[in-house]
Amino acid sequence: MKFYLISDNVDTIVGMRLAGISGTLVHEECEVKTALSKAVEMKDVAVILITEKLVKLCESLVYELKLKCRGPLIVEIPDRHGEGRTKDSITRYVRDAIGLKI
Repeated sequence: MKFYLISDNVDTIVGMRLAGISGTLVHEECEVKTALSKAVEMKDVAVILITEKLVKLCESLVYELKLKCRGPLIVEIPDRHGEGRTKDSITRYVRDAIGLKI
């Protein structure tokens, strides 16, 4: 099982390739959706890494895949310009996943 990266930043792609992680470079919402669909279908991919900026382009699709797909695991990562997580991002994810407000 391996990792797969979907990024909007060439530097992130290069850095991950140095670590042995392959991936794709995309910029538009339709490209992100296509790349995610292909990555989810890859049988040898266990973890999909996707940059924050791309998650914001198609947030509903990413969260739907996180909640409904049995695998692979989708992990949002900051790139070198990343803003970091908002203080309520985990709380929001739990609320969306199980419908419980914390």
